Amino acid sequence: MSSTSEKSSTLTKSLFSAQTIVITGLVWGVLALLFFLLFSVPLPGEDLPRWYSVGTYIFELGAYLLATIICFRNWQSPQMISGRSVWIGISLGLFFYFIGGVVFGCWELIWELDPDVSLADFFYVFSYIFLAWGMVLAITSKRLNLEVWQWGVLALVAVGGVLLAIFVADPSFFGLLSNPDATVLEGVDIIEEGSANSAPSWVLTLDGKLQPFSSLLNNFYIIADVFLLIIATALLLAFWGGRFSQSWRMIAAATFSLYIADMYFKWIDTRVVDYESGGLLEVFFVFTAILFAIGAVLEYDVSTRSRQSRRSRRK
Repeated sequence: MSSTSEKSSTLTKSLFSAQTIVITGLVWGVLALLFFLLFSVPLPGEDLPRWYSVGTYIFELGAYLLATIICFRNWQSPQMISGRSVWIGISLGLFFYFIGGVVFGCWELIWELDPDVSLADFFYVFSYIFLAWGMVLAITSKRLNLEVWQWGVLALVAVGGVLLAIFVADPSFFGLLSNPDATVLEGVDIIEEGSANSAPSWVLTLDGKLQPFSSLLNNFYIIADVFLLIIATALLLAFWGGRFSQSWRMIAAATFSLYIADMYFKWIDTRVVDYESGGLLEVFFVFTAILFAIGAVLEYDVSTRSRQSRRSRRK
């Protein structure tokens, strides 16, 4: 019995080792990129095939599920120097994003609906809240003390993020769409007759009740994206050159990736009639989860090794 338990423990450690998770994440990311590159552009006059849409959800949700499990492991470990609260926030954020993706997939793939607001947004909102909470805790635990040039970089990133968000939300603000023929399709809510008949009545009723919150949610997502972008930049500068610099660079890169994917999705979704998710730049959603997972496992590896080295010194 003892040999069996030891083999099981050894197998578990090998599966969740830093090297295994990093290699798995990199392979998953490369496969996702190839999948999006090869199949994200349909032939003229044709829609994206259903198997492609299913494949994008598999790549995205699989990455978020793995990242959630790894971040939960960090939360359960008392050895994390950055603190367990940081990782419960990040893990819950990734978990709610995973649930939101599952729900959104049901709306899009099963019932073929494309409402401005759905039940998935409830989980996406909590995802942003918990991610922001975890990353803010990481900064406060570091006691942010930036130099003048670092504050300058942070200010430039903040201004650039705000301007890009405004441009995505309202291009006419910059006078770039002064041509009356170049109209922006806002609040597009297209439901095909066949798909509406296949959807349960409670789904259609819920979508109708949530519709008035469309503008409020769009503003929330844009503000949350910019806030996370600023926090990620602050994290990158705060942990620059420290023991955990490598892991938190991955976390910052994950947040930048989420910002790119979100901005692209908001841009294309409001400008293309009956847009089907799965555009090329949506691969950054997959990269986001992979980078969070790599950052989590790198910090776990550094934290456990540092504690073990202290114990060996005492002995």
